[in-house]
Amino acid sequence: MKLRALSTLAMASVTLVFLASHRNSAGMTRVEDASRAPILAVLAEQQAAWNRGDVDEFMKGYWNSPEVSFAGSSGVTRGYEAVLTRYRKNYPDTKAMGHLEFSEVEVRPLGKDAAFVLGRWHLTRESGESGGVFTLVFQRFAGGWKIVHDHTSLNAKTP
Repeated sequence: MKLRALSTLAMASVTLVFLASHRNSAGMTRVEDASRAPILAVLAEQQAAWNRGDVDEFMKGYWNSPEVSFAGSSGVTRGYEAVLTRYRKNYPDTKAMGHLEFSEVEVRPLGKDAAFVLGRWHLTRESGESGGVFTLVFQRFAGGWKIVHDHTSLNAKTP
Protein backbone atom coordinates (compact mmCIF):
# COMPACT_ATOMS: atom_id res chain seq x y z
CA MET A 1 0.00 0.00 0.00
CA LYS A 2 2.84 2.38 0.84
CA LEU A 3 4.48 1.67 -2.54
CA ARG A 4 1.25 2.59 -4.36
CA ALA A 5 0.98 5.86 -2.39
CA LEU A 6 4.61 6.70 -3.16
CA SER A 7 4.05 5.89 -6.82
CA THR A 8 1.00 8.17 -6.93
CA LEU A 9 2.94 10.93 -5.16
CA ALA A 10 5.85 10.52 -7.58
CA MET A 11 3.53 10.75 -10.62
CA ALA A 12 1.88 13.87 -9.19
CA SER A 13 5.33 15.41 -8.72
CA VAL A 14 6.34 14.54 -12.29
CA THR A 15 3.10 16.07 -13.56
CA LEU A 16 3.65 19.29 -11.63
CA VAL A 17 7.23 19.58 -12.88
CA PHE A 18 6.01 18.89 -16.43
CA LEU A 19 3.30 21.54 -16.16
CA ALA A 20 5.67 24.09 -14.68
CA SER A 21 8.25 23.51 -17.42
CA HIS A 22 5.89 24.21 -20.32
CA ARG A 23 5.82 27.93 -20.88
CA ASN A 24 5.07 30.08 -23.90
CA SER A 25 7.40 32.73 -25.34
CA ALA A 26 6.15 35.22 -22.74
CA GLY A 27 7.16 32.80 -19.98
CA MET A 28 3.57 31.98 -19.07
CA THR A 29 2.40 28.43 -18.48
CA ARG A 30 0.36 27.07 -21.39
CA VAL A 31 -2.24 25.67 -19.02
CA GLU A 32 -4.92 28.34 -18.72
CA ASP A 33 -7.47 26.13 -17.02
CA ALA A 34 -7.79 22.79 -15.28
CA SER A 35 -9.41 21.10 -18.30
CA ARG A 36 -5.99 20.89 -19.95
CA ALA A 37 -4.25 19.32 -16.95
CA PRO A 38 -5.40 15.71 -17.61
CA ILE A 39 -3.94 15.82 -21.14
CA LEU A 40 -0.64 17.21 -19.88
CA ALA A 41 -0.64 14.47 -17.22
CA VAL A 42 -0.85 11.83 -19.99
CA LEU A 43 2.19 13.40 -21.66
CA ALA A 44 4.05 13.56 -18.34
CA GLU A 45 3.33 9.86 -17.75
CA GLN A 46 4.54 9.04 -21.27
CA GLN A 47 7.74 11.03 -20.79
CA ALA A 48 8.44 9.30 -17.46
CA ALA A 49 7.76 5.84 -18.95
CA TRP A 50 10.02 6.55 -21.91
CA ASN A 51 12.82 7.69 -19.64
CA ARG A 52 12.48 4.43 -17.67
CA GLY A 53 12.80 2.52 -20.96
CA ASP A 54 9.23 1.23 -20.75
CA VAL A 55 7.64 1.38 -24.22
CA ASP A 56 4.56 -0.58 -23.07
CA GLU A 57 3.79 2.03 -20.38
CA PHE A 58 4.53 4.84 -22.87
CA MET A 59 1.93 3.35 -25.21
CA LYS A 60 -0.78 3.56 -22.53
CA GLY A 61 -1.17 7.19 -23.63
CA TYR A 62 -2.51 5.95 -26.97
CA TRP A 63 -6.01 4.71 -27.71
CA ASN A 64 -5.82 0.91 -27.78
CA SER A 65 -7.72 0.54 -31.04
CA PRO A 66 -7.16 -0.54 -34.64
CA GLU A 67 -8.21 3.03 -35.51
CA VAL A 68 -5.33 4.85 -33.76
CA SER A 69 -2.83 6.32 -36.24
CA PHE A 70 0.77 7.51 -36.23
CA ALA A 71 2.24 9.57 -39.10
CA GLY A 72 5.94 10.18 -39.49
CA SER A 73 8.73 10.22 -42.03
CA SER A 74 8.13 6.56 -42.93
CA GLY A 75 4.43 7.05 -43.62
CA VAL A 76 1.25 6.28 -41.69
CA THR A 77 0.98 3.40 -39.24
CA ARG A 78 -2.53 2.35 -38.24
CA GLY A 79 -3.60 0.31 -35.25
CA TYR A 80 -2.34 0.10 -31.67
CA GLU A 81 -0.33 -3.10 -32.18
CA ALA A 82 1.31 -1.72 -35.35
CA VAL A 83 2.27 1.53 -33.59
CA LEU A 84 3.67 -0.45 -30.65
CA THR A 85 5.65 -2.66 -33.06
CA ARG A 86 7.00 0.46 -34.80
CA TYR A 87 8.21 1.93 -31.49
CA ARG A 88 9.82 -1.37 -30.46
CA LYS A 89 11.61 -1.66 -33.81
CA ASN A 90 12.90 1.92 -33.84
CA TYR A 91 13.78 1.98 -30.12
CA PRO A 92 14.85 -1.58 -29.19
CA ASP A 93 16.56 -0.68 -25.90
CA THR A 94 17.14 2.11 -23.39
CA LYS A 95 20.31 3.19 -25.19
CA ALA A 96 18.34 3.80 -28.41
CA MET A 97 15.51 5.45 -26.46
CA GLY A 98 17.71 7.93 -24.61
CA HIS A 99 16.20 10.67 -22.49
CA LEU A 100 12.99 12.29 -23.76
CA GLU A 101 11.87 15.83 -23.04
CA PHE A 102 8.74 17.59 -24.26
CA SER A 103 8.63 21.39 -24.51
CA GLU A 104 6.55 24.24 -25.90
CA VAL A 105 3.41 22.18 -25.40
CA GLU A 106 0.15 23.86 -26.38
CA VAL A 107 -3.23 22.28 -25.66
CA ARG A 108 -6.20 23.60 -27.63
CA PRO A 109 -9.60 22.12 -26.80
CA LEU A 110 -11.69 21.19 -29.84
CA GLY A 111 -14.79 20.59 -27.77
CA LYS A 112 -15.72 18.81 -24.57
CA ASP A 113 -14.12 15.50 -25.55
CA ALA A 114 -11.35 16.37 -28.02
CA ALA A 115 -8.17 18.44 -28.07
CA PHE A 116 -5.33 19.36 -30.40
CA VAL A 117 -1.83 19.32 -28.89
CA LEU A 118 1.26 20.85 -30.46
CA GLY A 119 4.75 20.62 -29.04
CA ARG A 120 8.42 19.84 -29.41
CA TRP A 121 10.28 16.65 -28.46
CA HIS A 122 13.97 16.14 -27.84
CA LEU A 123 15.98 12.95 -27.34
CA THR A 124 19.40 12.98 -25.70
CA ARG A 125 21.36 9.82 -26.46
CA GLU A 126 24.95 8.63 -26.61
CA SER A 127 24.52 8.11 -30.36
CA GLY A 128 23.50 11.75 -30.80
CA GLU A 129 20.62 14.03 -30.11
CA SER A 130 17.48 14.27 -32.17
CA GLY A 131 14.23 16.11 -31.93
CA GLY A 132 11.36 17.66 -33.75
CA VAL A 133 7.73 18.61 -33.42
CA PHE A 134 4.54 16.68 -32.78
CA THR A 135 0.87 17.23 -33.38
CA LEU A 136 -1.49 15.05 -31.38
CA VAL A 137 -5.24 14.65 -31.41
CA PHE A 138 -6.59 13.56 -28.03
CA GLN A 139 -10.04 12.19 -27.35
CA ARG A 140 -11.68 11.72 -23.97
CA PHE A 141 -12.99 8.21 -23.31
CA ALA A 142 -14.60 6.72 -20.22
CA GLY A 143 -11.08 5.71 -19.08
CA GLY A 144 -9.56 9.16 -19.65
CA TRP A 145 -7.80 11.09 -22.39
CA LYS A 146 -5.99 9.10 -25.09
CA ILE A 147 -4.03 9.96 -28.24
CA VAL A 148 -6.06 8.96 -31.31
CA HIS A 149 -3.66 10.46 -33.86
CA ASP A 150 0.04 11.35 -33.64
CA HIS A 151 2.02 13.16 -36.31
CA THR A 152 5.66 13.42 -35.32
CA SER A 153 8.31 15.12 -37.45
CA LEU A 154 12.05 15.00 -37.14
CA ASN A 155 14.00 18.25 -37.37
CA ALA A 156 15.90 18.64 -40.62
CA LYS A 157 19.58 17.98 -40.20
CA THR A 158 21.84 20.98 -40.66
CA PRO A 159 25.21 20.62 -42.43
